[in-house]
Amino acid sequence: MRLRCAVLDDFQNAATEAADWSPLADDVEVVPFTTHFPDEDALAAALADFDIVVTLRERVPFPASLITRLPRLRLLIASGMRNTVIDYAAAEAHGVTVCGTASSSTPPVELTWALLLGLARGLVQESNALRAGGPWQNTVGADLHGRRLGLLGLGKIGSRVAHVGLAFGMHVTAWSQNLTKEYADEVGVQLAPSKEELLADSDFVSVHLALSDRTRGLLGAPELALLKPTAYLINTSRAAIVDQDALLTALHEGRIAGAGVDVFDTEPLPAGHPMRTAPRLLATPHLGYVSQANYATYYGQAVENIQAYLAGSPVRRLP
Repeated sequence: MRLRCAVLDDFQNAATEAADWSPLADDVEVVPFTTHFPDEDALAAALADFDIVVTLRERVPFPASLITRLPRLRLLIASGMRNTVIDYAAAEAHGVTVCGTASSSTPPVELTWALLLGLARGLVQESNALRAGGPWQNTVGADLHGRRLGLLGLGKIGSRVAHVGLAFGMHVTAWSQNLTKEYADEVGVQLAPSKEELLADSDFVSVHLALSDRTRGLLGAPELALLKPTAYLINTSRAAIVDQDALLTALHEGRIAGAGVDVFDTEPLPAGHPMRTAPRLLATPHLGYVSQANYATYYGQAVENIQAYLAGSPVRRLP
């Protein structure tokens, strides 16, 4: 009897096209799910008959309460080698092997710049107006050269965003709680004296921090109030780092020029959510890691992980 493998959140129906699953055909039935399950009850019911689950990034939590409701589950594969929403102790206690895959940081770097450039040059407004027969040249674009890019976080992604900013001729500063001047110098950027000074001085602010107790709510109403009225905020990191209600207020009141957002408190974003209609907002549906190359890696290595597990020698084990 073949094992059953569920592939979660395959919104684009791309998982089976991104990799060759045929080596598993004799042993595993692969079932993609193209819609998101709204809660744990729905997820537990849908996955009750599956032995293997492949999940994208940290989009679906696997707490102990869910794992205990999946008695057939034996292998859980998450894309990426870091996942904070899986209860590893519960998985081990229930005999569930957890594995990861490689993941490139290039796609979120590129999306960050897509959002920033789209905002700066009013691309959505201008494209929509052109196609609808609206005003010709309705906006005046914001310049990048000579402007200040402030980065909250200078890790693997933030440092690569910095290099692009420098190539555009921007003045780049960075801040995080553990960032040193030595490392900022190594990347070629200035270390901001404080988070507050970075926010007040920057023309563009981009968030590249991991979510933790220290960064949750890092940018609330007082911090957003420090931004210039001509400044733009980009968040391709984690939604909870920026207070969503405070950001909505700033956008509606015109206290910042705009925001580019790829992450949300609730995903997928409900149909009537205010982030869908907020002014001065360029929003994308969590596309940061969604690219052809990354999907080929995620699902290709998922196949390898399943093969290794079936052979009795699991690879890329987490945590």
